Amino acid sequence: MKVQEILKENSIANRFISQLRDTNIQHDRMRFRRNIERLGEIMAYELSKELEYENKNVETPLGSVTVATPQDELVICSILRAGLPLHQGILNYFDDAENSFISAYRHHPDNDEKFEILVEYLASPSLEGKTLILADPMLATGRSFSNVLKALESMGNPAMIHLVSVIGSQEGVEYLKTVFPENSKLWIATIDKELDANGYIVPGLGDAGDLCFGNKLQH
Repeated sequence: MKVQEILKENSIANRFISQLRDTNIQHDRMRFRRNIERLGEIMAYELSKELEYENKNVETPLGSVTVATPQDELVICSILRAGLPLHQGILNYFDDAENSFISAYRHHPDNDEKFEILVEYLASPSLEGKTLILADPMLATGRSFSNVLKALESMGNPAMIHLVSVIGSQEGVEYLKTVFPENSKLWIATIDKELDANGYIVPGLGDAGDLCFGNKLQH
């Protein structure tokens, strides 16, 4: 699996990440969701450079012109619920893509800090021969992405897999390299060095799902 870290080069993405991390700003849920959506748009643009293109003749009011247009059959799969704003950002650029939704969440069976990743819901078209884009803003341990990959096996074999995330841990990235196939690439805004004892990214930004949509009860 290849890795493309967007913030290795300075761009407007730095501002969006800064606001997502800032405790004085992130309480504004609308801005938080919009900043994740913007980063989805940025990474969709970068990802688009690696799609397959073919020339198409387009008629204008004054003549005709040949334009290279993408030919990949795309399926965007977001991991509920935090993945929804990121999904929307990607969909803003790939508006003719098919869409898939899957749940993957931290289940605390003993009501303590120990957790397992559960996948309980999946709605997806066929993935056979298509380009799959998996979207989840936080890449902590990497288990959510790997469990989702297993859950999607029955949907067919994609020709290419792109993972899109906002903030990840180095540990999680290294884990994904061991479980995702060679025909996959991770697009991520920035990678933090640490996970804490509870599996949260440090410095990270907190719980992206709660910051997007409000606090939830653990179950």
